[in-house]
Amino acid sequence: MTAQRWLWAMGAAQIYFKYCSTFDSTAEGNIGPVTDALMHTGGAGATLHCPAFPLGGRTVYQGHLFVHDQLLSDSPLRHHPLNPMTDSALVRLLSAQTPHPVALIDWPTVRRGVDAVRDALTAHQQAGARHIVADALTDDDLAVLGAAALELPVVAGAAGLAEGLGRAYPATGPATSAPAPYRGRAAVLAGSCSARTLEQIARFRAAGLPSRHLDVLAAAAGRDIAGEALDWYDAQDPELPVLIHASASPEELAAVQAELDVAEAAAQAEELLGTLAAHLVERGVRRLLVAGGETSGAVTTALGIRAVLVGEEADPGVPWTYAEAKAGELALMLKSGNFGAPDLPAPSAPLARSRHDRLHR
Repeated sequence: MTAQRWLWAMGAAQIYFKYCSTFDSTAEGNIGPVTDALMHTGGAGATLHCPAFPLGGRTVYQGHLFVHDQLLSDSPLRHHPLNPMTDSALVRLLSAQTPHPVALIDWPTVRRGVDAVRDALTAHQQAGARHIVADALTDDDLAVLGAAALELPVVAGAAGLAEGLGRAYPATGPATSAPAPYRGRAAVLAGSCSARTLEQIARFRAAGLPSRHLDVLAAAAGRDIAGEALDWYDAQDPELPVLIHASASPEELAAVQAELDVAEAAAQAEELLGTLAAHLVERGVRRLLVAGGETSGAVTTALGIRAVLVGEEADPGVPWTYAEAKAGELALMLKSGNFGAPDLPAPSAPLARSRHDRLHR
């Protein structure tokens, strides 16, 4: 909560807790406990939740989260290696993570507009609810929710609700331009085992581009898998992007987790990919695509990156970002494992034009 207190001291009027549009979490959290802590520190009586991101195929109806035309529990997210999503009912999922009551604002209420949503928020809060989930099927629905939530000290959701809030706030000035495309070698690091990332890896290989799989079990046994991968990288054509991944099919992942527990398997993969990111940047990589949320965290931590400038999207929900590392300027695409088209481009030149760049900390 240190960051929240600092932001309040700097004059922030609202905190947005951004989580994945697939509500990735377990009964222990982190969505419920983090939101409760933010609300406690901010003195918030209630908050609005909505993980919908229609552009990415994530919608909420009658409190159930859909991934395109499937319930979350029927989607490939049911095989998530750390937090398999086997339930689609957001009120039930969130109720397991917080001691406070959870309520729902349904889609007919959202369609009636901002005042109807505000009235529903007030009514639920007066009835004792502190977490209020809202349905949303379209960007217009999210704009309604954003306008209705402007006065809440804490709001929680995915990128779609953040954009709805952004549309409700008055403009404060022109966007800045993203940097020109960086020169330097390009690489892809993937740790996600999502179906979409596996599909993207298959497309990369089918294009004849160099790729290498990391043996997590061998690394756990003490073999220098990172060193072997770097030797392989040094032998590749510097004009081609390369892919290095710990991603595996559900069957392969199950075999790894049968020998290592879930946490240890994830830790091994993240340590490998973070180490490789640091060495690749030292070798001149300046354009880096990273697939997977935990992997992105491991990579940015290894590179010492504390802030990025958000540039143009290469695909919905998948922007290029720009950062300073010890070795110099970097163009980074930090991609959720489930996001991006199957043929998401390899990291050649990042797009140079910006739509609404901003500094994220």
